[in-house]
Amino acid sequence: MIHEKIEIRDGEFQAELSTYIVDNTVEPDKIRPLVLVCPGGGYVMTSPKEGEPIALQMNSFGIHACVLNYSCAPAEFPTALNQVAKSVKLIRENAKKWHVDPSKIIVLGFSAGGHLATSFGVFWNKEFLLRELNLKPEQIEPNGLVLCYPVITSGEHAHTGSFENLLGDRKDDTNWRELVSLEKQVDGTMPKAFIWHTYEDGAVPVENALLLANAMRKAKVPFALHIFEEGGHGLGLGTEETGQVVEEVQPWIKMAGDWILKNSFEKN
Repeated sequence: MIHEKIEIRDGEFQAELSTYIVDNTVEPDKIRPLVLVCPGGGYVMTSPKEGEPIALQMNSFGIHACVLNYSCAPAEFPTALNQVAKSVKLIRENAKKWHVDPSKIIVLGFSAGGHLATSFGVFWNKEFLLRELNLKPEQIEPNGLVLCYPVITSGEHAHTGSFENLLGDRKDDTNWRELVSLEKQVDGTMPKAFIWHTYEDGAVPVENALLLANAMRKAKVPFALHIFEEGGHGLGLGTEETGQVVEEVQPWIKMAGDWILKNSFEKN
């Protein structure tokens, strides 16, 4: 395994990208998908249980992974978004070295990290991001998203703390809150997504996933949506390893892995 820690800097803020690149011991030239994992934590921290354990599970399916511990408060939008973009650029630049399939770079996020992953999914080709980073869209295009109990809306069903941390002094500005209410930003250039949530989630209501899925449907962007009846928020793998054992949700990681491996991610 290639396991490195790489600094991803945006202005005064520094993120850390940890690589979990699978060795090609049997097939030296085999290329594999890569999942970029964005842990949750309400934009105040990044949760370790939603980082390395997820990367190692993806490795067990034959999928490369990286974990991005992005900058949180006092860093504000779009700092973490810029760090995701720079990470995807770095991964695509190293695709040959790391045996990554450049057409299968997937961004996976939990909770607020799900908001970050979705933000990248809707903003990756927008002028404000490309201009600030001096990038071309093909350098950072995400091929798919995996969204785990994601924060999506700043409206009625918002996880208020996430938006307060993300926007800082701009948290009450209607225009900024509208911009980061992601169900309102979906268009046909968003990549397809695998989304899961639980009906019982009391911190980030299931309406977040439903609002996103409805917006994607209207924009004709394919998605797989799985709503599990049992389980609260922040489940990770739903196992003892990630702190809360909820057997009903445990299949999600294999389902997501199969979705990545079996999907072509070609544009419709």
